[in-house]
Amino acid sequence: MLLMKTRCETCGKGLPATSSEARICSFECTFCEECASNTHGSTCPNCKGQLLQRPTRAEALLEKYPPSDG
Repeated sequence: MLLMKTRCETCGKGLPATSSEARICSFECTFCEECASNTHGSTCPNCKGQLLQRPTRAEALLEKYPPSDG
């Protein structure tokens, strides 16, 4: 199951599970849209993988499967 971290690893911006601004790599490193594009060039600084838009989780499932703090 996707971990859904709630903060950008670069600037600390909040990224709730419903945020369309979150970008992740295949290892679930998490960045905001601005840091992913402007700071990292859409490449994860940790693993060098591609950063893509994180899917959102249906609100009905957030209570059963809450986002993670890391």
